[in-house]
Amino acid sequence: MNNLNELVDEFLRYLLIDKGYSNNTILSYKQDLEKFLMYNKNKTIDNISNEDLKKYVKYLNSENLNEKSISRNISCLKSFYKFLIIEKYIITNPSDSLFIPKTKRSLPNILSEEDILNLLDIELNDNFSYRNKAMLELMYSTGLRVSELVNLKLQDIDLNEDLIRTIGKGDKERIIPIGDYAKEYLEKYIYEYRGSMLKGSSKEYLFLNNHGNKMTRQGFFKIIKKIAKEKGINKELSPHTIRHSFASHLLKHGADLRTIQELLGHSDISTTQIYTHITDEELKKNYENFHPHGE
Repeated sequence: MNNLNELVDEFLRYLLIDKGYSNNTILSYKQDLEKFLMYNKNKTIDNISNEDLKKYVKYLNSENLNEKSISRNISCLKSFYKFLIIEKYIITNPSDSLFIPKTKRSLPNILSEEDILNLLDIELNDNFSYRNKAMLELMYSTGLRVSELVNLKLQDIDLNEDLIRTIGKGDKERIIPIGDYAKEYLEKYIYEYRGSMLKGSSKEYLFLNNHGNKMTRQGFFKIIKKIAKEKGINKELSPHTIRHSFASHLLKHGADLRTIQELLGHSDISTTQIYTHITDEELKKNYENFHPHGE
């Protein structure tokens, strides 16, 4: 069993790359988990019980933290344990019965349609640029999680039917349509460029790195950060930002929430409803900016 420090480091990378959390949020979670580690310094993750977690929450209350800080600490713990379940480090979740006091939910970062088009406008001159173009087009076309994207295998792509098959959270399979742009650059990458990248042992995986092995979450994160910097996109950006943008842009152009829920693989539509708040915020901003008496 990995020790707690190693698991926390892996969790924080997951928040940055898979979930697209801001640097400030990740720093707060890091500090919260360091406090948790100190409290449980003589324990491993598999011998911390539900009662231990309840005692820890009582300890937080005794520290006279405000309600927002306590909510964030509990939310952090629940997210941490959910991650451990997803990654199969633990079988049962001792944080399930912890109650989070309600606070205002923050809206996810998204890119404008103009920023997305700018990000996708890659100069194509070698196998790596075609791979990057195919990855970005596919992610924006489907709203895949980065972990789903990098784990795609050739057999998961059906270019005749314009569909991909992926296994999401909870080992749930879903089928997602591929848009024309994504299909065009997938075909170019697969049939013209991918063959020259086959050096390693990961031949069944769709997207390969410069060693011929499966692309990693960290590798893709570095790629989009580099492209964004070159394009002058000075916003907090992660692979999850593209997933959020996919959903928000669909909603903006008339897709219904149930469709977006299915495409994203959300088990609960309340998770998908966060995008209605983004659209409401955008409407409000546009009203204030463009209506003569909007200010």
